[in-house]
Amino acid sequence: MLKKQDKNTVRKNRHWRQRKTLIGTGERPRLNVYRSTNHIYAQVINDETGNTLAAASTLDAALKGKLAGLKKQEQAKLVGKLIGERAKEKGVSKVVFDRGGYLYTGRVEAVAQGAREAGLDF
Repeated sequence: MLKKQDKNTVRKNRHWRQRKTLIGTGERPRLNVYRSTNHIYAQVINDETGNTLAAASTLDAALKGKLAGLKKQEQAKLVGKLIGERAKEKGVSKVVFDRGGYLYTGRVEAVAQGAREAGLDF
């Protein structure tokens, strides 16, 4: 009998395959995206030192009032803009995009577009 694999396990395997070659450095840190059913989170990470340089999510206090009544994809774009602005404040202009094993569509793509609009290059 064949057993169907858990979707999250498949995503994690895809993410580890991707992370073998994707490394955030000091000059070009990694923009990581995590997507849950209700929220989306983004972090700019320097893997050489293990530091998180900037973070943003839909739970962020800076976005709380702006997210009411918006679709999840529009909320993700605002999170992308916020992470881009926070990364620029830290002096980061170029990043490597780590989609976290998710397909590059929907909310993950919206975060990327928002970050690009804020001035991040990837």
